[in-house]
Amino acid sequence: MTPITAVDLGIEVGDASGHGLYKWLLASFLIGKRIRSSVAVEAYRNLVDRYGLDTPEKLASCSHHDLVRYLGQAGYARYDESTARRLHVLGMRLSEELPRQLTILRAGIVDASAVEQWLLGFEGIGPKTVEIFMREAAFLFPQRLPKL
Repeated sequence: MTPITAVDLGIEVGDASGHGLYKWLLASFLIGKRIRSSVAVEAYRNLVDRYGLDTPEKLASCSHHDLVRYLGQAGYARYDESTARRLHVLGMRLSEELPRQLTILRAGIVDASAVEQWLLGFEGIGPKTVEIFMREAAFLFPQRLPKL
């Protein structure tokens, strides 16, 4: 099966606002779970396209009940409660941390491995989600610093 890309979802990862990076991280979060990719894509489309959760702040302000409902409408029923909770926390942390991360990224202060470690600090983001995210976003980050 061909991997889902940011382009498939209409996401411009490198947009100046950082919203594309957020959207791709949200999509990667959903795709990286043990569910059918078609369900993950539908969940993404529900959250972003249908319900307008296209910024971390909007995701953070969405109620748990609504997140569960939006995930359920996409057929994301098995882990909808835990995923909704993790999505809410993701939105809250990204609304606080993403602007700073974008600033240090643009200044060239952070490398790809530092970004990977930052992402792994989020509940519900594991190596598979990071792999999916970096597959499309790695061009934004400087190469890994050589180990001495």
